[in-house]
Amino acid sequence: MGLINVTINNQKIAVEEGTTILEAAKKLDIRIPTLCYLNLEHVKTVNGSASCRVCVVEIEGRRNLAPSCATPVSEGMVVRTNTLRCIKARRLVVELFLSNHPTDCLICEKNLSCELQSLAAELDIRRIKFHGARATHEKDISSKAIIRNMDKCILCRRCETMCNEVQTVHVYSAVNRGFDTFIAPALNLPMNESICVFCGQCVSVCPTAALTVVNDIPNVWEALNAKDKFVIVQTAPAVRVALGEKFGAEPGTVVTGKMVAALRMMGFDKVFDTDFAADLTIMEEAAEFIHRLQHGGRLPILTSCCPGWVKFFEHQFNDLLDIPSTCKSPHEMFGVIAKTYYAEKMGIDPKNIFVVSIMPCLAKKYEAARPELMHDDMQDVDAVLTTRELGDMLKEANIDLMNLQDEEFDEPLGESTGASVIFGTTGGVIEAALRTTYEWLTNETLEEVEFHELRGFDGIREAVVKINDQDINIAVAHGLGNARKLLEDIRAGKSHYHAIEIMACPGGCIGGGGQPYHFGNFDVLKKRMEGIYQEDKNKKYRKSHENPAIKKLYEEYLGEPNGEKAHELLHTYYVKRENM
Repeated sequence: MGLINVTINNQKIAVEEGTTILEAAKKLDIRIPTLCYLNLEHVKTVNGSASCRVCVVEIEGRRNLAPSCATPVSEGMVVRTNTLRCIKARRLVVELFLSNHPTDCLICEKNLSCELQSLAAELDIRRIKFHGARATHEKDISSKAIIRNMDKCILCRRCETMCNEVQTVHVYSAVNRGFDTFIAPALNLPMNESICVFCGQCVSVCPTAALTVVNDIPNVWEALNAKDKFVIVQTAPAVRVALGEKFGAEPGTVVTGKMVAALRMMGFDKVFDTDFAADLTIMEEAAEFIHRLQHGGRLPILTSCCPGWVKFFEHQFNDLLDIPSTCKSPHEMFGVIAKTYYAEKMGIDPKNIFVVSIMPCLAKKYEAARPELMHDDMQDVDAVLTTRELGDMLKEANIDLMNLQDEEFDEPLGESTGASVIFGTTGGVIEAALRTTYEWLTNETLEEVEFHELRGFDGIREAVVKINDQDINIAVAHGLGNARKLLEDIRAGKSHYHAIEIMACPGGCIGGGGQPYHFGNFDVLKKRMEGIYQEDKNKKYRKSHENPAIKKLYEEYLGEPNGEKAHELLHTYYVKRENM
C-alpha cells in the first residue's frame, strides 16, 4: 500500500492508505477527544461509527467538520484539530448529551471513571445549557451480574461492537428510532432472559454507567459484621496483577502479599487462594482428559473454567454439551471444599460458613447463583466481588494497599503452584493441564514446564505436544468470536484437536470484565500477563500434582482424582438453553 502525505496542525506525516485522521494524529502525539471511538488493539477491532461527533476536525477546503475517527486521510490533506470552530462544536455536542443525561454524578457507579464526565470537565462545561424532555427507561436489574440503565446511555454503540463483532454473542441492538432509540437485547428481554453470557466486556467498554456490575459490596460488609458467620475469602490469580492499578501501581505489579494483608484487615476470618482450587481443577481435568484418551471418550475435551464461555455454548452450541470437561470452575470447587472438607477439619457448621470470591469476572456472579452448583442445599459460593469492587472496599475502609507489609495465605487452602497462577491468562489452563498430563502418562519428570507456543495474544493458537509416542494436538482461543470458529469446526467434524482451552474474555482473566478498566490498551494486558508468568517462575512447585496440600486433600478426603467422591463434589452438568 502506498503512503499518503498529510499535514495536521502544521506537522507533516506520511501514513498508509486507509489510515484515519485520528490514527494519523496519534502518530504525531496529537490528541483528539473521542467518546464513541473504541480501538481494541488486542483483538484488532475498531468502533468507528462516528455516532457522537466529539472528534470533529477542520479540513482545509471542506465546508463541514469531519469526524476524525471515520475519515480516511487523502494525499495533501491539511487538518486542524484545535480551531475555535472545532472546540465550539465539541462543546455543543457534549452539552446536548448532558441535556439528556441524569445529573446524579456524585452517587453514580462510574463517578470519576465516566468518560462523559471527564470530557465535560475537559471542555470546561459548568452548566446544563439545554433543557427539555429526557428519555426515561426502566432500569434492568434482572440479572445477577449486569445492570442496564438506559437513562445513562449515549448511544455510542461500543457495547454493540464488543458484543456483536468481538464476542459474536449478538445480545445488543438498537430499538426504536430518533429520540426514542435505546440499546437492548432482542425483543427488549430482561438480561436474565436473554442470551447474554455475562462476560462483562460490554461493561468494560461502556463510557458511562449505562452498563454496570451488580454491586455485592453491601452483602459482604453485612457478612463480615455478622457474629454467627465464619467468613472465608478466596482470590483469583488474575486479581493479584491488577488490583494495584486501583492504587496507582503499574499494571502487572504483583500485590499478592499486600492483598492478603488487606483482606485480613477488613475482617475476613480466613484468607485463602483460588489458586489452590486451580491446582485441584487440574487434578480432575487432567484425569478426565487421560480417561477420554485411553477409553475412546469424546474429543476434543474443552476446558470449563470460564462461566461466560460455558453459558455461550449452552445457548449457541448446545448440541455439543458432551464435549466440555465436567469440572466445576476453580472458585466453585473451592466453595464446596470449604463447606465440606475444611468445615469437618475445623469443626465448623457449614451453614455458618460464608464464602466470598474475589474474581476478575462478572460471569462468576451469575455462576455462583446457578442452581446446579449447590451441595446439601447450600450454594458453593455465597458472594462474588470483582477486582474493582475489592479496590472500592479497601478505599472505603481507608486501607492503603501499597504501603502494607506482605503476608501469606492461610493454610491448608492457601497453598498453590505456578501451574495454578497461570490460570489467570489465556493459554494458562491448558499449559497447567499439560504439565500434569505429561508426567502422569510418561512417568517421567517434565524438565521444561513452559509451553511457549500456547502463550501470547493471537486469537487462536495451537501446539503439538508429543507424549510417549502420540502427538497431542492442543488449541487455545480467547474471546468468544475466536471460540466460535473452533466450535463450528467441531460441529462440522473438521477438528483434529485433542484438547482446547477457551476463555470468554480477550486476554483471558487478566482482561476480565471485573478488572480495572484498561479501555482497550494492549500494553496493560501485556503487563498483567508478564506479572502472571513471573509469579509462576517464583513458585517452589510449578505442577499442580506436586502441591502438598492437594495431595493431602485426596489422601484424607477425596480418594482418587476423577473418582466417585470427587465427581460428587467437583463436577457438574450443563443445561440446554434457548438461542434467540
